[in-house]
Amino acid sequence: MGEKSNQKRQLILDTSRKIFMEKGYKSVTMKDIVDACGISRGGLYLYFGSTKEIFTEVLRLESQETDDLFSENVPQDAAPSDILALLLKEQKKELLRRKNSLTVAIYEFFFENKVAKKENFLRNQFEEAVAVVEKLIADGVEAGEFYCEDPLGCARNIMYVLEGLKIAAQTIGITEKAVDDELLYIMQGLIIEEE
Repeated sequence: MGEKSNQKRQLILDTSRKIFMEKGYKSVTMKDIVDACGISRGGLYLYFGSTKEIFTEVLRLESQETDDLFSENVPQDAAPSDILALLLKEQKKELLRRKNSLTVAIYEFFFENKVAKKENFLRNQFEEAVAVVEKLIADGVEAGEFYCEDPLGCARNIMYVLEGLKIAAQTIGITEKAVDDELLYIMQGLIIEEE
């Protein structure tokens, strides 16, 4: 692909991302994307064959951006407890962001589409997050910052709590205090009190 072609593809993805945030996944049509991008139907189909294909690529890019952004914000000499606190702080921002979020679209996509385990973005993202949190907890135990007999079980529990908070944020609403209370509960369950 040439530079102009790459730019048009990126325009389609950036514009589609905004539409998915606004309308969810189910109600977005190829016509919505054509109109928003100001391109022809044929021009869109040159790059993507369906909204499913576009959304899958938007998810891939979103995951990559999130990983890159988090990695850039972690200091080299950060302690495991600091990194876990930063991770939870980033999750809090996402939970409280009602607009500019793909959460509703992501759930709609996975409820509507049968996705193979290997290709299931949501499942893969969850498992990767569990692995990262498990390592942070294990490193924190080794450094004497945390007490935890089952880092994997604890990491899974933390991720299930965060996933539940995501759903609550989009369905029943959630306050910043409620999020803070849950995150504090998580950290208090791990941190060794100094005597």
